[in-house]
Amino acid sequence: MIELVDGQQFGVDRMPTRAGTPPARLDALGREILALKKRLNAVILAHNYQVPEIQDLADFVGDSLGLSQQAAKTSADVIVFCGVHFMAETAKILNPGKIVVLPDRDAGCSLEESCPADKLARLQATNPKFYTVTYINCSAEVKALSDVICTSGNAVKIVNAAPADRDLLFVPDENLGAWVMEQTGRPMTLWRGNCYAHVEFTHASISRIRQDHPGAPIVAHPECTRAVRLLADEICSTEKMVTYCKQSAAREFIIATEAGMLHRLQRECPDKKFIPAPTDHCKCNECRFMKMNTLEKLHDCMLNLAPRVELSPEIIARARAPIERMLEISARPA
Repeated sequence: MIELVDGQQFGVDRMPTRAGTPPARLDALGREILALKKRLNAVILAHNYQVPEIQDLADFVGDSLGLSQQAAKTSADVIVFCGVHFMAETAKILNPGKIVVLPDRDAGCSLEESCPADKLARLQATNPKFYTVTYINCSAEVKALSDVICTSGNAVKIVNAAPADRDLLFVPDENLGAWVMEQTGRPMTLWRGNCYAHVEFTHASISRIRQDHPGAPIVAHPECTRAVRLLADEICSTEKMVTYCKQSAAREFIIATEAGMLHRLQRECPDKKFIPAPTDHCKCNECRFMKMNTLEKLHDCMLNLAPRVELSPEIIARARAPIERMLEISARPA
């Protein structure tokens, strides 16, 4: 049974890859960023959806789980998180004594915006048996209301580990939640939220690109709609996309996720071809929030150590527990 809850009504399988461009190939701005990194004892973390020039300068490039793990064990004094706001918050939660900055404070997420903490709390109050499994694409306040956090890479494992005697509430991505239900057979109440970029892929647009490249497997992110997932040859997180494409005998792939992922894939599989899945309106699909970060903003945030992510000790303590529960479950043998 699928029960959808309207958010308007209620309000890793691997660590990230080491990146880095040889200094001789950098322009003056890139060299200055690396000099600032050394001076600050900073680590630069970049999500797979960042622009190529940021990925090439980062110490680590990965998905939310891998970068969360890297943030948890970093020895740097400053964490520079090139991603969206909730990711930098996660790094701060796991490293409360460190300075955490991000290039653009306004780099947000449609999923985070779809699930305000006050509306989630009101829904949770309607059922004391709810066990809240929360996709990491959410605010620190929502994490603090959660029993356990998950990512697209570990969501199935997290849900399979959830208590059998509790009613599962999955927030905020209804498409990821529906896919997890298909994989686990666990009934869940799903919050009505989605990634605006991933739902722009349609059955029609994916069918058309498959006709143009009939031999290319379609690799889709589980944030895509079911109509798109039904066409996919592989449904997986961004990290698993790298593994799948490396291991596959295919020479070209259609990638149904944010277009920044193709840079990472091409770097790690240079002998293969990656085709961005189109939408009905564009030949590729970019997240406007992820693309708000630029090299200039990266430089300025390191130079000024701002904008910083600041959270109250209470929120950090409450939000840390479900993240650590995720990391503990993820580390268990399969």
